[in-house]
Amino acid sequence: MKKKYIFVLIALLVCLLSACGVEQTPINSESAGVWNHFFVYPLSWLLIFVAEHLSGSYGLSIVIVTIAIRSLLLPLMLKQQKSTRAMQALRPQMEELQKKYKTAAGKADPQKQQEMQKELMGLYQKNGVNPLAGCMPMFVQLPILMAFYYAIMRTEEIALHTFLWMDLGQPDPFYIIPLVAGMTTFLQVRMSAVEGNDQMKVLMYIMPVMIIIAGVNLPSALSLYWVIGNLFMIIQTYFFVTRFKQKQEIMTNQHI
Repeated sequence: MKKKYIFVLIALLVCLLSACGVEQTPINSESAGVWNHFFVYPLSWLLIFVAEHLSGSYGLSIVIVTIAIRSLLLPLMLKQQKSTRAMQALRPQMEELQKKYKTAAGKADPQKQQEMQKELMGLYQKNGVNPLAGCMPMFVQLPILMAFYYAIMRTEEIALHTFLWMDLGQPDPFYIIPLVAGMTTFLQVRMSAVEGNDQMKVLMYIMPVMIIIAGVNLPSALSLYWVIGNLFMIIQTYFFVTRFKQKQEIMTNQHI
């Protein structure tokens, strides 16, 4: 089951990076479809609007709009991370319950499984933890982040401009920005990883490689977006994890 979960995540990432099955024609106000009209085009318009107020710098526009979107999504991201950390704190007790109801033969006993689920629910309620709370924010964030990804890829004006040493419509000829995107992806996933989560450990090494491969082949505007998004997440995760650890130390000292 764990291996299947990993393969599903990898497949989704491949689809995201390669934009498979999604229209890649330039986006404009005439583009048909709910996805194009209500998600991708508004973000494309925002990129153009910001660039026009920055002397036509689409690179700076990508940086500013990325930070703005991430800032708006910050409460949802923090809620997701808080839920993940809360589940992590309960992991030892959850493992004890699993051992308690594990049969000698190692086979699943329906009655014992029901009893274990009841105890798990009681554990969640006692600690004020909702196991689904980490999923809901993700469902809200994902369409927005994906729409912004495609807005960058399908905004024709971006491909006609340069930023620093890069032609935003072409891959970085020096491979600098894809490598930075890969390194920041590794750091971001590593900082966000929960102890004991084997899936995250696998993705920690696979995702950076895939990002680098994609960055070498896709327009440098996308690699720039990944770098800025990763840096934002690294800073956010650093402060959140630091605060979380401080709270844990305070609670530990109070119990002592």
